[in-house]
Amino acid sequence: MPKKPNAPADAGGLRRRAEARLRGQHRSTAPSRKDADTQRLLHELQVHQVQLEMQNAELQGARDQMEAMLEKYADLYDFAPVGYFSIDDQGLILEVNLTGAALLGVERSRLINRRLPRFVAPPSRPIFLAFLEQIFAEPGKQTCEASLLRADGTPFWADFQAASAASFRDARKWCRMAVSDISALKRAEEAQHRMEALDAANRELKQEIVQRKTVEKALKKSERYSRQLLAESIRLQKQLRHLSRRILDAQEKERKRISRELHDEIAQVLTGVTLHLAALKREASPNSKDLKRKIAHTQKLVERSMDIVHRFAAQLRPAALDDLGLIPTLRSYVRDFAKQTGLSVHFNAFARGRTEYLDNATRTVLYRVAQEALINVAKHAQAALVSVSIRKLRGVIRMEVKDDGKSFQVQGVLTAGRNRGLGLLGMQERVEMVGGHFTVESKPGTGTTIRAEIPFAHERGG
Repeated sequence: MPKKPNAPADAGGLRRRAEARLRGQHRSTAPSRKDADTQRLLHELQVHQVQLEMQNAELQGARDQMEAMLEKYADLYDFAPVGYFSIDDQGLILEVNLTGAALLGVERSRLINRRLPRFVAPPSRPIFLAFLEQIFAEPGKQTCEASLLRADGTPFWADFQAASAASFRDARKWCRMAVSDISALKRAEEAQHRMEALDAANRELKQEIVQRKTVEKALKKSERYSRQLLAESIRLQKQLRHLSRRILDAQEKERKRISRELHDEIAQVLTGVTLHLAALKREASPNSKDLKRKIAHTQKLVERSMDIVHRFAAQLRPAALDDLGLIPTLRSYVRDFAKQTGLSVHFNAFARGRTEYLDNATRTVLYRVAQEALINVAKHAQAALVSVSIRKLRGVIRMEVKDDGKSFQVQGVLTAGRNRGLGLLGMQERVEMVGGHFTVESKPGTGTTIRAEIPFAHERGG
């Protein structure tokens, strides 16, 4: 912007220009002669007039230039891309450009002398007031970000940059403040934060996918190993079951063999000894009383031995089971068991005519289950009454041994180690060996029921 001309400093030059201009006028229009003083005074007046005209023309040009510059800077101020506010220390708006008024959605004339904090959203108001206080407390530029509300209530984020200014018109404090709408920037930052959070989530997801794939691979490997272990376990169980059945079968055969030998050979030998002792007793002289007494004592020992042999043979495997069948043998065993233990045992058979369809293995299994069940009752149940029943159902023979004794945890006994539960497991193994089903029920107050159901041989296809 050019400087305003200084009239006193440039008076000599202005006079010279005025005289030159006046000489040019005199050439074109020569005045009439007058006396020297009048001419000189007139000349001075004319020179002064020309000076004034030229100075006025220069001042008019300077004013026009200043007005053009002022209009230019006013346009720059009003139409700047940011809002400019002049704010006093109480937050009153002293001046504002058109952009600032447009940001708030209020005419510029209606903004003057209104408090800018009223346009700040309530959540951001404490931050803005602290910012306004800091402007006048500290020198230099201060910055702040806050949420503003337009006249229609629409919120937007704004960036504030301000610095205190020298007072004008009066003594109150004021500052110049630049306000920019940074809503788009905030949205971009939020989008960036979301993208970063999404990237972090994607990275975590990828890591989780990798971990899951690793775990899945390990699980598949473990599953294959588990299947192999399961298959091996099943194979071993089958082998053990087969071995157990072979052991039970061999045990039963050995019992049968020993029972036969006891019954057929040792019993016959003892019978022969008894007969020989009887003959010696008859042939002894009447004076051999001591010999007769010894022979009689030996006969009693032999008879007792024969009873023991018969009892052992019956316990190992009663011959009646093969000769007479299941029902008579069980009835005889139950009767002897009741005598030996003093328990009240009831035996009911509703399938006497049907037992002829049972094969030798089935008869043996049912007899052993009943024998083991009654032995368990005598050892553990503390029962007063026991019942043994055999009946024919559809396709099966069912045998039940019930007692009114104390109950027990069936699963706990079946899974107990060492000797506990082996009797029940042995019964279960025997029943399943011939294709049957074995169950145990035991409840407090009702006692225990052992049940074995075995299909008929011709219905099992055997």
